[in-house]
Amino acid sequence: CPVVLALKNSSIAMPPPADIVKVAIEWPGAFPKLMEIDQVSACVSVLRALHIKKFSVCVCVSAFMFAEMHTCVSVNVCVVEGNRNEIKNGAILRLTTSPAQNAQQLHERIQSSSMDAKLEALKDLANYSRDVTFAQEFINLDGISLLTQMVESGTERYQKLQKIMKPCFGDMLSFTLTAFVELMDHGIVSWDTFSVAFIKKIASYVNKFASDISILQRSLAILESMVLNSHDLYQKVAQEITIGQLIPHLQGTDQEIQTYTIAVINALFLKAPDDKRQEMANILAQKQLRSIILTHVIRAQRAINNEMAHQLYVLQVLTFNLLEDRMMTKMDPQDQAQRDIIFELRRIAFDAESEPNNSSGSIEKRKSMYTRDYKKLGFINHVNPAMDFTQTPPGMLALDNMLYFAKHHQDAYIRIVLENSSREDKHECPFGRSSIELTKMLCEILKVGELPSETCNDFHPMFFTHDRSFEEFFCICIQLLNKTWKEMRATSEDFNKARKRVMQVVKEQIMRALTTKPSSLDQFKSKLQNLSYTEILKIRQSERMNQEDFQSRPILELKEKIQPEILELIKQQRLNRLVEGTCFRKLNSRRRQDKFWYCRLSPNHKVLHYGDLEESPQGEVPHDSLQDKLPVADIKAVVTGKDCPHMKEKGALKQNKEVLELAFSILYDSSGQLNFIAPDKHEYCVWTDGLNALLGKDMLSDLTRNDLDTLLSMEIKLRLLDLENIQIPDAPPPIPKEPSNYDFVYDCN
Repeated sequence: CPVVLALKNSSIAMPPPADIVKVAIEWPGAFPKLMEIDQVSACVSVLRALHIKKFSVCVCVSAFMFAEMHTCVSVNVCVVEGNRNEIKNGAILRLTTSPAQNAQQLHERIQSSSMDAKLEALKDLANYSRDVTFAQEFINLDGISLLTQMVESGTERYQKLQKIMKPCFGDMLSFTLTAFVELMDHGIVSWDTFSVAFIKKIASYVNKFASDISILQRSLAILESMVLNSHDLYQKVAQEITIGQLIPHLQGTDQEIQTYTIAVINALFLKAPDDKRQEMANILAQKQLRSIILTHVIRAQRAINNEMAHQLYVLQVLTFNLLEDRMMTKMDPQDQAQRDIIFELRRIAFDAESEPNNSSGSIEKRKSMYTRDYKKLGFINHVNPAMDFTQTPPGMLALDNMLYFAKHHQDAYIRIVLENSSREDKHECPFGRSSIELTKMLCEILKVGELPSETCNDFHPMFFTHDRSFEEFFCICIQLLNKTWKEMRATSEDFNKARKRVMQVVKEQIMRALTTKPSSLDQFKSKLQNLSYTEILKIRQSERMNQEDFQSRPILELKEKIQPEILELIKQQRLNRLVEGTCFRKLNSRRRQDKFWYCRLSPNHKVLHYGDLEESPQGEVPHDSLQDKLPVADIKAVVTGKDCPHMKEKGALKQNKEVLELAFSILYDSSGQLNFIAPDKHEYCVWTDGLNALLGKDMLSDLTRNDLDTLLSMEIKLRLLDLENIQIPDAPPPIPKEPSNYDFVYDCN
């Protein structure tokens, strides 16, 4: 063909075909070979090109390639006929046996009578089990049953040799449990299939192998998964493992073991029936779990990693959720025991000298006195204050808090009640109504009754410093509310209006103090003292000045002119972040694990590259190491929250408000979908903005609105500055050298 000849003789370099990739291929008994392979061709054609005759007879069923991508994180991918088009340039492919043949061989090798051969086979099995293709083949051979039998009884024969071969025995058991965990993590086999003997054996390892970190870790992981994934297994595990057996593992120094231990406790707590949770909480209190965690975890001389922070957050949420029952319980006005609590509040506050019951006319006098005192206590219904506690939330929880405050902080309680009941300027703060509103607000802040988030790690150390942390939290905040009420000169005449204004300020004070993560309740109280109403006004004024919105016509016209430039700047920033990519955590209902996947946009904004990772990457992950790709042109829509396919599935995730707020999905083709759960709200806004920008839609996130307001304000202020004859430097000024001493520095606090 003349055209082809002309091209061959031309010096113009043509781009290689899209289906041709350059790779290195290794196989036993030969040197590695660099070659180009056609992704469209079958694997057998590659083998023929390599002149490998020993695979030629059964190549279609027993030969496959194992690609090892050498990137910043190592990812192993089985390459078979179905996914050979995922091979990337620069990949190193190693020929080995097929998953089916490999699974068959390992199935036979782990049953070897030789201790050394068995150990080596289990080590290989633990490594190969991470791959889903191999896992499916091994499970098809009833491999899970074989491993459980080895755990139940197969290891007994070697325990006699444990004294002389202890390291070998420990390694064998460790590899067996590792392989089991990896195989079960693929979700192919149901957890309901395991026997009581297997559960007892795993539970026994929690005590027997406390010194063997790998065995203990995997045993705890298996127990956690059993509890979370099966109600029947929860009951069996709860019978075999006690809190007393778990507590010693928290007193060690290995944070990973501590994390798995708390995860098991959380799982038992979460799956316990409603009538058993309070009983379990009492056991945890008796075993001093809180003080042990505070001493050996929170205040240990090491940083708390994200997984430990998450488990502490879950424990915090589950502990506060014990209050839900009281929060949703209405008071029975006819219940004498509940009425006695209100009477106790009155007695402590006024220490009334009650007249003898048999005195003539004393009943009417007492009724009149009680009505007067209940009014001083700040109840709405002065005759029958029990009616004030019929609204849920906060229900009986508010009355519990008031009684705790009266008994454990009696001086502060009496001072607040008497101080407000004796005022004549209509600025009294009604204690009863305020306590009810405050309890309701604290439940909202701490999200009492909501399921723990799968991604959150926002625990507060101060709540682990006291056995009655919520009640103490209330006691501090009710004194803050009383103080802020006086500072704002609020009146009780229009309580609803005053309540709304005061509660807004009190909530802001509490939230600002909580964001500093105080280490103790005393430190929290100290933070609140520095956040008076006057200080809140100063902070608000400063924030308003920073976000000042000029309303004059020339300024509005200038904003309108500048806004498209600012939006384009924000759009470019979002797209640049998508090009950098983000590591997303894989979440599932089986157990919480560090399983990751990475997604990033190509530099030309044409393709989304994504793929699984075995560990969290340090820095960016190259495009070539991500196995899958999605052309931007194929994207049909981006949906968020409840509209996401993975949020419509059955499971705990859809019930969790925080996860819903971080969920988004890309819909493509007729039924294709790519589901995300962002690591935090910031990444959620960045990705939804960036994807909408790619589709030519408006960026509507809160982050975009805040960025737009901030950048517009800065740009307008810069343009309004009198900069005539002032040269603005192109580069920032150099950072001055450090001073010779810091004697001039002082702490103004």
